[in-house]
Amino acid sequence: MAEKTESSIVIDASPDAVMAVIANLAAYPQWSDGITSVEVLSRYEEDDRPADARFTVDSGMIKDTYELEYDWQGSESVSWTLTKGEMLTALDGSYRLSDNGDGSTSVAYRLAVDVKIPMIGMIKRKAEKVIIDTALKGLKKRVE
Repeated sequence: MAEKTESSIVIDASPDAVMAVIANLAAYPQWSDGITSVEVLSRYEEDDRPADARFTVDSGMIKDTYELEYDWQGSESVSWTLTKGEMLTALDGSYRLSDNGDGSTSVAYRLAVDVKIPMIGMIKRKAEKVIIDTALKGLKKRVE
């Protein structure tokens, strides 16, 4: 799973404000198309951010309930790894935030998806691109 898809967007808000929205997993169904529910399973004691969460998604070809494990790096980045899935065998990604120094933040989103059913790599990359673009646009709209 060496191939990942990446895209970025500029959001008119501070990295802290952007990361606060990213860290509020329970609110994802309100702004992230396809995610129908999120349950935070455990939290890190030091900052109360989610450590593990269960998602239910219904987005075109992908309908699944899966669990992710999170690794937070302050307001700079967060990465996640799939720990359990029914249809998905991989859903590994990250958000990297960069302060632009003008009140805006550049957000880069990387994602690699794999599924149990055979799928041509080009179709996987297209699905990743749709997921990333939809998530970045939803995040921008939610934060701003």
